[in-house]
Amino acid sequence: MNMDDPRVKFLSKLADPLVGEKLLDRLDNLTYFVKDDFGRYVSINQTLVDRCGVPDKSALVGRTAVDVFEKPLGEYFFRQDIKLIQSGQPLINEMEQHPYPRRQTGWCLTTKLPLVDRRGVTVGLVGMSRDLESPDQDANLLQSISKILQHIKMHLADALRTSELSQSAGLSAWQLDQRMRSLFGCTTAQLILQFRMDAAAKRLRSSDDSIISVALSVGYRNQSAFSRQFRKTFGMPPIEYRSHR
Repeated sequence: MNMDDPRVKFLSKLADPLVGEKLLDRLDNLTYFVKDDFGRYVSINQTLVDRCGVPDKSALVGRTAVDVFEKPLGEYFFRQDIKLIQSGQPLINEMEQHPYPRRQTGWCLTTKLPLVDRRGVTVGLVGMSRDLESPDQDANLLQSISKILQHIKMHLADALRTSELSQSAGLSAWQLDQRMRSLFGCTTAQLILQFRMDAAAKRLRSSDDSIISVALSVGYRNQSAFSRQFRKTFGMPPIEYRSHR
């Protein structure tokens, strides 16, 4: 530990290192949590407590998603947690339905990030789920968009056109882009690019597959085009990125 680091000095003075939890208690459209390497809740905000219908935070601390949510979603969320902890790979803006025990099912965007110790070993995760419901986004539309997102993730090697994806939701390409902008802050094409680059980076880190094989798996038909986009996204060519794993 470098005690000359101003961040270390500051945090060492705090009685509660999870001070951010108190701020997040004030947000009623967002649940926040920290979990240990067994997927057990360590820190949660008041919104999650209220939605789970428990008396206070101590009723959730030490429990896993299996203990909190009904089957099969409890097991799904727990597997998601353990997979992230074991792989160290973040989960970004995953569109999910959360059926809280004492609250009507709702759609949200979930992000989970690994927490590492000083050796770089993943020892837990921090996450949040932000509500998506609004007057112009009904449950059926959100479910349709969720299916589109899953289709994109499962077919990254295919040609993915906004005009074709929008038809499955009964929308025009322009309408789908507007919904994507409101949810993710980008167009459908930009979101597809993000998914492709994320998948390529993950494969480069976790395998010895050739660059052209990685390129083909995320929808690029030639290595040059893939390498140009990868450099533009990550600031370095794929082969250099792989050398840093």
